[in-house]
Amino acid sequence: MSVSLTSSYNGEFSGKFIASALLSASTLDSGAISILPNVKFKSVIQKGATDDIVKDASCDFVTNQGTLTLTEAVLQPEEFQVNLELCKKDLHNSWQAAQMGYSSFDNLAPSFAEFVIAHVAAKVADRTEKNIWSGATATSGQFDGFTAKLTADTDVIDVTAGTVTAANVIAELGKVVDAIPTAVYGQEDLTLYVSSNVARAYIRALGGFAATIGANGSDNKGTQWYNGGELSFDGINIFVAKGLADNTMVAAQKSNLYFGTGLLNDQNEVKVIDMSDIDGSQNVRVIMRFTAGVQHVFGGDIVLYS
Repeated sequence: MSVSLTSSYNGEFSGKFIASALLSASTLDSGAISILPNVKFKSVIQKGATDDIVKDASCDFVTNQGTLTLTEAVLQPEEFQVNLELCKKDLHNSWQAAQMGYSSFDNLAPSFAEFVIAHVAAKVADRTEKNIWSGATATSGQFDGFTAKLTADTDVIDVTAGTVTAANVIAELGKVVDAIPTAVYGQEDLTLYVSSNVARAYIRALGGFAATIGANGSDNKGTQWYNGGELSFDGINIFVAKGLADNTMVAAQKSNLYFGTGLLNDQNEVKVIDMSDIDGSQNVRVIMRFTAGVQHVFGGDIVLYS
């Protein structure tokens, strides 16, 4: 059976495919940081800081009792593209099997064009997740992620990292929490963003592998205590940021970390071009264009363990 795309796809829903590709990144899909959509060029985030404005009362209105300092953080998403050529022969068997009901996936693309886009979107989402936390703009296809930006910000509170294991993870998490500024500690959206290896070590530690826990682990269930639910430490929610490099943690408010993209602006473009009518080949070309970038606002309110 030959699979043919009767026309190139460049339809009205291209923006939604871009949204799927970007917002399927686990950090964004979970709402773990703030999202600024429709950033055409750049977004200026205003920062306001005051000194001690509370003074002793008097009968008069006293001017200049405090100082308000306004600065700004600029989020300027970078432009990216996907230029990919796929052979229909390599993909159409999988698509046919899915259409016939042999797939375990619940949501199946009704057309081959959408199947190809979904295949590429998954790759874009994975790259976006890694970029958000560990990206480096000097590398093609990447923008500076939070680790790079926080490292460069001298206001950020730095905690020297070590190799995290089940034996020391509680102590290392404690170092991060101890460094959180008093004004930030206890805020509702305060989150501990940890790398996958830190999360694994913490789960194992609570299963009885930490000296302070006891051999039977949390709730006396040993390694069976964890069933994939939420994690917390000292009352602070933990989010497993899959894009963070090993032995890396960030303590910050969700409202202090931003992802920006031009999801609905004119730069977004998704095309699937069937080359069979053009050059007689079995190739399909996929073209995507989108923008993405991250920024933090108050560096002095963030702890970086790296």
